[in-house]
Amino acid sequence: MNRNDLRRVDLNLLIVFETLMHERSVTRAAEKLFLGQPAISAALSRLRSLFDDPLFVRTGRSMEPSARAVEIFALLSPALDSISTAVSRASEFDPATSTSVFRIGLSDDVEFALLPQLLKRLRAEAPGIVLVIRRVNYLLIPAKLGSGEISIGVCYTTDLPANAKRKVLRRSSPKLLRADTMPGPMSLDDFCARPHALVSFAGDLSGFIDTELEKLGRKRHVVLAVPQFNGLSTLISGTDIIATVPDYTADALTAAGGVRAENPPLDTQSFELHMAWRGSQDNDPGERWLRSRIQMFCGDPDSL
Repeated sequence: MNRNDLRRVDLNLLIVFETLMHERSVTRAAEKLFLGQPAISAALSRLRSLFDDPLFVRTGRSMEPSARAVEIFALLSPALDSISTAVSRASEFDPATSTSVFRIGLSDDVEFALLPQLLKRLRAEAPGIVLVIRRVNYLLIPAKLGSGEISIGVCYTTDLPANAKRKVLRRSSPKLLRADTMPGPMSLDDFCARPHALVSFAGDLSGFIDTELEKLGRKRHVVLAVPQFNGLSTLISGTDIIATVPDYTADALTAAGGVRAENPPLDTQSFELHMAWRGSQDNDPGERWLRSRIQMFCGDPDSL
């Protein structure tokens, strides 16, 4: 196919193909693209004709790509990224007048402790934009970035899609949260003897603190696991329950009163909070503006 032949290729079909590769479902692809299922089915029929290949074969409830589809996807995905970058560079972004919709993923601790100040700044600079927040963690963020469900994610990350970019926003240390009035810092013996609360997205009853205690031959007793930080201070207020939380989350929880924060009685390593984004939108003016504000209001001074 030469360049002139590209005139008969509908770019929208390629977007449908990419979405089907991510979702492996006509129904989910239709939901993601805000189209009806008949429109997706019609697009798939045209794609099969264009590439002279079945592209997808139904296996149970999923649609598995053919070898040809996998080959096309490997070539097409970076090409679409390049097209997106070229178009983005040609556009302008004015925060004061923009009505853009930004879809970002935040872990619960970031949403609770860091989003409020960020939102105030965004509302002041860009009152017409729409912000859609999705909950992410290190397990969810690769798929959501890869599929385009979010353009930016802020959380601890490990593996990311090949075309994603990442930077460290801040390095955080844990703080011990307590509601009692006993004077002085807590000893390790008291720390292990007291009941603990744990914030766990998946409902786990152990975390990094347990790993550190195990190195010392010690254990703790978790009596409460909740899925989010919001309300944690209210839950432990007036009880002997303690919790270990990130320092920036401790700041937000203690600001409301009823609990206080101190360093835990054991050495722990700091951990990194990351901002990750789609490489195809690295030079998008609006996305660059949003990333700069996230860095300014969610990062620590060392990240600036």
